[in-house]
Amino acid sequence: MAQENLSGRTVAGYQLIEPVGEGGTALVYRAEHPDRGRCAVKILKPRLRNDENARKRFLRESDYGARVQHESVVQTYDYGEEDGLVYLALEWAEGEPLSDFVKRSGRLDPKLVANILTQLAGALGAAHASGIIHRDLKPENIVYDPNTQGVKLLDFGIARDAEADPAQRLTRTGFFVGTLQYVAPEALSGELVGPSADIFSLATITYNLLTDLHPYDGRSPRELFQQLLTADPRPLNQAAKGLKFSNALEKAVMAGLAREPSKRPATAEKYAEEVAKAAANGDVDGTEKGGLFGVFKSIMRKE
Repeated sequence: MAQENLSGRTVAGYQLIEPVGEGGTALVYRAEHPDRGRCAVKILKPRLRNDENARKRFLRESDYGARVQHESVVQTYDYGEEDGLVYLALEWAEGEPLSDFVKRSGRLDPKLVANILTQLAGALGAAHASGIIHRDLKPENIVYDPNTQGVKLLDFGIARDAEADPAQRLTRTGFFVGTLQYVAPEALSGELVGPSADIFSLATITYNLLTDLHPYDGRSPRELFQQLLTADPRPLNQAAKGLKFSNALEKAVMAGLAREPSKRPATAEKYAEEVAKAAANGDVDGTEKGGLFGVFKSIMRKE
């Protein structure tokens, strides 16, 4: 079946210029608006437009995104339905998925990681203050602009309202939402997921940016699932041979990966603050500086 292409059509004042991306439920277009200029517009796929549950999930994402206001969160402009099209209009964020940048550059300098982390923590803090748990924090859901080192958090598609009826928030062991490589252990065991689950995901991203590896090394989803349920994460300084961080940085990063939610830092901002403090006082030691590691180290020193 040919993919629908709405280029040239105007929806709620947004002229759709060209498709620029596709997710499981929606197509994303670069669009122009007479007042807002360049925007991104998500359009629910045709096969889902008559699916009431899909429509509700799509509009829920829109509502959650609109509730979170922060400079490091992609701004939600409008959402709704017009002429049979269910749409979500968003700020156009310059840059690329953080996952693409890291794939190209390899592990990053600790000070650059701290900068990225501080911005993300501010975005999560704003979400949590609005009663929103993101639940799918990962590099693919973060837009990074190498020119400004700015980040933007997006995709509240599986977020939840922390103030919702607890009976509606329970899950069963083995059933979870999110991405397994970044999900918190409690999300796998049927517990209510709170802000600390996002902090765990943020810590996993930190670990990945610093090492180009993950704190759990399961080779299959089944093995990774079991490790998350029963094992402790691999210490930062044991991630790769020849790669050594300061003890303070390792301690700060690993605090966010504590298996017990209550043992993690109280807020995302507190976690980022401790990591940034440690990164400022110590650097990586070792000769394995793949990709743009040395380039960023030089840039940060010049600043």
